[in-house]
Amino acid sequence: MSSISKKTLYIETMGCAMNTRDSEHLASELGKVGYTQIDNPEIADLILLNTCSVREKPERKLFSEIGHFAKIKKPEAKIGVCGCSASHMGAQILQKAPSVDFVLGARNISKISQIIHQPKAVEVALDHDDSHYIFERSQSTLKAFINVSIGCDKHCSYCIVPHTRGREISIPMRLILQEAQRCVENGVKEIILLGQNVNNYGARFSGTHPKIDFRGLLESLCALEGLERIRFTSPHPLHMDDAFLECFAHHPKICKSIHMPLQSGSNTILKAMKRGYTKEWYLNRVEKLRALVPDVGIGTDIIVGFPGETEADFAHTLEVVDRVQFDTLYSFVYSPRPLTPAAHLENQVPDTIAKERLSMLQHRHQELLAQKAKNELGKVYRILVENVSEGSAQGRSDQGRLLSFEAQGVSVGDFIDVQVVAHHKGSLQAQRLGA
Repeated sequence: MSSISKKTLYIETMGCAMNTRDSEHLASELGKVGYTQIDNPEIADLILLNTCSVREKPERKLFSEIGHFAKIKKPEAKIGVCGCSASHMGAQILQKAPSVDFVLGARNISKISQIIHQPKAVEVALDHDDSHYIFERSQSTLKAFINVSIGCDKHCSYCIVPHTRGREISIPMRLILQEAQRCVENGVKEIILLGQNVNNYGARFSGTHPKIDFRGLLESLCALEGLERIRFTSPHPLHMDDAFLECFAHHPKICKSIHMPLQSGSNTILKAMKRGYTKEWYLNRVEKLRALVPDVGIGTDIIVGFPGETEADFAHTLEVVDRVQFDTLYSFVYSPRPLTPAAHLENQVPDTIAKERLSMLQHRHQELLAQKAKNELGKVYRILVENVSEGSAQGRSDQGRLLSFEAQGVSVGDFIDVQVVAHHKGSLQAQRLGA
């Protein structure tokens, strides 16, 4: 065994599903050299902070967390900072926080087992190719994240991701299929495909690869025997052509819930954001989608208070929310990020106004959810049981709706039929059928 065998690892994961997946990669790589993941940072030999740089004040949170772990860790334990904040801050982290032993960028995850031996190392290259990295899972799970691409080429004016994860590269399909097959063999019922723009899959590979697009990848995954469900996040509205939507609609293994990031309902703001589509295109795609799948679940992201946003612009956003009636809505006040064009735009919206708009948006969404919940009464869904605890269970339908019900006679991983019998503030309670 290696000299670092029988050591323990604690990972603090911040941010998105991509970071959750990256943390799994980090644990897998370190497991190969003798590290066991634990839940207690106070006794860990290695503490990793897998960081996010997308939302508001991520750097303040990062250094606060570093200070906390520096106080509670064992004297000989190491602290490493990984992920997106590591990518764009690099050596600055070591300068500001001497307790940090190394910095590893989001595009360099597979280097973790080497960098832990290099004091004060900084590995943040954006041109490192991790697309052929083979991830070996150490434990069985009900659901599994699988990357289909790394990086992003869109360069939305508010987004730092191209500066932290580099150019977009698709992962070879054979590796994706191999990983999906291993997941099924290990008991995984549902896979979630990850990418900054999953439906742009196939636009660029780092080596020679047969021509393929996201639709072709989905069709190949649907052919895997034993795979029950496929979800993916996030598709870009710009690449939602009719062929993609028809593939989504017609394959029964593809869950009928989809995340469609709107960001703004104003064409003026969408143009300033460099999103590449209009409000009209977005609504057209929703209309086409609902014509194919009437009960589809639709989620979105919205930024309020983007530089130059007027009351009229915000009214357009509320209009789209009213028309689409999203099932899930992640909403945020615009936060200037370093290295992004929007950070230097004039007409920054005052924070008080932006927060007021955010409150209005969230309140309206809650009203719509309550109205939608009333229409759910009596509906029957086939769900995958995800959680059982103290006599209560939860599961998610094909459309992404989360339902609660009595746990008697069910186990995590079961597929069961339930009927919606009640709702409370938008949440749904159900009763098992055929019990």
